[in-house]
Amino acid sequence: MQIDIQSNGLVVTSSLRAYIKRRLRFALGWALTSRLVVWLSDINGPRGGRDKRCKIQVQLGHGRKSVLIEDTEADLYTAIDRAADRADRAVSRQLARRRAFTHEKLTVPEPGDTPVPGGTH
Repeated sequence: MQIDIQSNGLVVTSSLRAYIKRRLRFALGWALTSRLVVWLSDINGPRGGRDKRCKIQVQLGHGRKSVLIEDTEADLYTAIDRAADRADRAVSRQLARRRAFTHEKLTVPEPGDTPVPGGTH
């Protein structure tokens, strides 16, 4: 899993970088993702407030849809945690939709076949 981390207005220390990678591997390590891009930004600069943004883009493979999650919190680590949790759920839903769609395509009866309740032949 390739993880790219980019920032705007924040200094990404080696410990923060390690935390992000560990957190995303824990949340999304089960998914066969080709690439994760993480954008970190400080919206209000030194003014403070709920202004730390973590945006995560999950590439599910070449030619497949990507999932984009964004979370804004006062604490950067909280924003990372919440975005990672939401990305986990969103990827799970996206893959479930794909499996359901594929399954429906496979259970369509051939011309001349008698449909059986439950969708199997």
